[in-house]
Amino acid sequence: MALEKPQWKELFTEVVTSGLCTGCAACVVACPHDVLDYESTGGVYKPWHLDIDGGREDCTHGVKGCTMCTRACPRFRNWESEIDQHRFARERTEDEVFGIGDVLLARSTDVSLVENGQDGGFVTTLLVYALENDVIDAALVSALEGDGTTWRAQPRVARTRQDVLETAKSRYTYSANLLAYPQAVETGAERIALVGMGCMASAPGAMQTRKAGKIARRLSLTVGLLCSKTFDDAIFEELFESQYGLSRANIVKMNIKGVFQIWTRDGGYHEVPLKEAHAYTREGCTSCPDFAAEHADLSAGGIGAFNDWTLVIVRTDLGRDLMTTLKEKGLIETRPGDDDPGAVALLHKLAQVSRKRWPATATPGPRRLPVRGS
Repeated sequence: MALEKPQWKELFTEVVTSGLCTGCAACVVACPHDVLDYESTGGVYKPWHLDIDGGREDCTHGVKGCTMCTRACPRFRNWESEIDQHRFARERTEDEVFGIGDVLLARSTDVSLVENGQDGGFVTTLLVYALENDVIDAALVSALEGDGTTWRAQPRVARTRQDVLETAKSRYTYSANLLAYPQAVETGAERIALVGMGCMASAPGAMQTRKAGKIARRLSLTVGLLCSKTFDDAIFEELFESQYGLSRANIVKMNIKGVFQIWTRDGGYHEVPLKEAHAYTREGCTSCPDFAAEHADLSAGGIGAFNDWTLVIVRTDLGRDLMTTLKEKGLIETRPGDDDPGAVALLHKLAQVSRKRWPATATPGPRRLPVRGS
C-alpha cells in the first residue's frame, strides 16, 4: 500500500466499507476520470467504483497516482485536525465541542422569507443576498422531486431568488447536494455555495486543505445545517402512514423540536415521538461526529425556544463579513446567543452526543479530544 499516495483502494477499505462513509458524494464529484458513481436507492447512499476501470475495490487511475478521491473525502484519516488547521489556523480546544465559532440568533426582516423558510428564514435570506449581489454564481441545495408530494429529496442548483424560495424548508431524508456540482459548472458557475449538513460541510475544507484543484476553488462558500441524523425514505410508509395515517402526499411541512412535527394539507398538525423514528436512522449517520457542521463558514439550525429565530454559528472571516453586511443592509436582525441559554445548552449536548459516535477503531480525529461529561 502506497501510504504516501492513498487512493480509491484505501478509501474503499478505510471509509466506504468501514462504516465511516456519510454518503456526501465528495469523492464522486472530485473524480477526474468519471469512474465513481453514487447509489441513492434502498437506503444505501454510498459511492461505488465502475467496472469499466478496475474492480469494486481497485482503480487503475489510482494505481497510476490519482488521489483525488481521498483528497476530497471529509472522513479520510486525520480529516478534522487537517481542516481545522487550514480554515482556522489552529485545532479546536476541548471546550469547543461544537467547533470553532461564535453563537448568535438571527432572523430575516422579510416576513415572507420567514414564513416561507425554516426557523427564521436566515439561510434563505443569506442565499438570496449572495446570489443577487455577486457573491456567488450558484448554490448547491436540496429540493423535493416533482411537485413535492413524494417528499423525496434530491440535489438541485439554485441560481435565483425563486430557486431559493422553492427549495426552502427542511427535509429529513438525505440529499447528497454535492451531486449538483457538475450541473452548476456546466452553466458557467465559478463561485459556488454548498448548503448541507456536517457530513457535506467538511468536504470543501478537505478539498482545499489537500489541494483538490478547481473544485476546491469553486466551492467558495459553505453553509452548514445543524443535524443529529437523517432518516431512510422508508420512514414515510412504515411509520408515518402505517402508524399515524399520514401519507406523503398529504404532508406540507416537517420540523423536529424534540418530536417529529408534521403539518398536513388539511390544516392538521401531528407529532410523532422521535424514539419511534430512530429505527429509520440512515446508516451513514451512525458514526458521524459532527452535529454542528464544524467546518462551514456559517452553521445554522432551529434548536432554540424561539421558533422564528435561527441559531447561527459564525466561524470564518467570510462568514463574519456576510453577517455584518446582511445586518448593515437591514436584511436580518440579530441577538446574542445567550438570549436563549437553553438553545446554547442543547447545542453543546447534541454536539457531545454526536462526537461520541466516532468509532474508537477509526483514525483518532474527533475522539482524540476528551469530551466533558463523556
